[in-house]
Amino acid sequence: METTALFTSIPGIMMVIFAMVTSAFWLQRYKLFKSLGPVLTVIVLGIVLSNIRVVPVSHDLYGTLSTYCIPLSIGICLSSMNLKELKKLTKEPLIALISGIVSVVIAAFLLGLIFAPKIDEGWKVAGMFVGTYTGGTPNLTAIATGLDASRQTIAAANAADYVVSTPLMIFMFAAPTILRKSKTFNKLWPYHFTDEQLQEGGDSHKLMEAKEWSVQDIVGLLFIGFTIFWLADTIALRIFPESFYKAGRLLLITTLAIISAQFKPVQKLRGNLDLGLMLSLTFLTTIGFAVDLKEFFGSTLWITIYCFGVLLFCLIIHLGICRLFKVKYEYMVLSIIGCIVDGPTSALTAAGANWKSLVNIGLLMGVLAGATGNYVGVMTSYMIKGALGL
Repeated sequence: METTALFTSIPGIMMVIFAMVTSAFWLQRYKLFKSLGPVLTVIVLGIVLSNIRVVPVSHDLYGTLSTYCIPLSIGICLSSMNLKELKKLTKEPLIALISGIVSVVIAAFLLGLIFAPKIDEGWKVAGMFVGTYTGGTPNLTAIATGLDASRQTIAAANAADYVVSTPLMIFMFAAPTILRKSKTFNKLWPYHFTDEQLQEGGDSHKLMEAKEWSVQDIVGLLFIGFTIFWLADTIALRIFPESFYKAGRLLLITTLAIISAQFKPVQKLRGNLDLGLMLSLTFLTTIGFAVDLKEFFGSTLWITIYCFGVLLFCLIIHLGICRLFKVKYEYMVLSIIGCIVDGPTSALTAAGANWKSLVNIGLLMGVLAGATGNYVGVMTSYMIKGALGL
């Protein structure tokens, strides 16, 4: 443990961590930081603070936060997934959702056979990219901790993801307007809703507005999170070998969280995504603390190339499948945003485009993709590990 940093005690480091998380949320009001997102913001802040010796590069506290924050975050976030909502998914959005998930698995696996040997913990990075392109950064982080990836690898993968994904997401947010006005696109992709259909059954409730959120919700969500964590950990210790213990525990947490979300008392709790994100960011601050800049930039190049290849290849496959099955382009757009970012962002995109009838569909597609991502991400990593004999 370092003793040369300004803050070395647990209370001092926790003060810095929560100052960083608070700043990351507050800074989202500015375009630059909004494009970075809160995750990359806290990682960059962490790199700066550890390199100027405000906090130590390593500390026992960081391992403790990793042990508890990520499993809790997964369990709490996925406790919002009500399977009864599946009935809202008709044939076309379901095809778009499945296509998005299958496409990224194919791309990550095939390219992983080439790039994994060139990257430290490359087989783990493959699963992490499957996670981030089926459920956003929370899935990347969950799979990384489930596979016991190093802090340097997690930071490099997050950085590569943002560098590669940000230009695409900027375009996707503008896509509803751009694509509808493009004569060329409408000739190539003539399948879309009418203006009247997009206004049917709209939900007037504004997303991401201030919520009513009581201490009962917080305590209830924490109780559910710790219960799921304890059950998954107890079962994993008994049925999985040590080499698969953390990955198996991640899959159990995901499964138990989805099961818990089907009970009405759990469905009444509010703020699960907010609390889950806060816990995830609390851990991710420590990722930045542990980054060695020389090693970071050296490893990021190959990871960034791999990330770009995965994103490009999976988009080509996804667009091809959606076009083949004549999926309306609105569903195609929402499935991409739901997989790469999350359900709320997909729903916000629908609301911003005035696709009132698709707001809830966008939210559901993102939530389902996120729940599926943990399973397929771990599966992809072990497929590559087995194929390459790592």
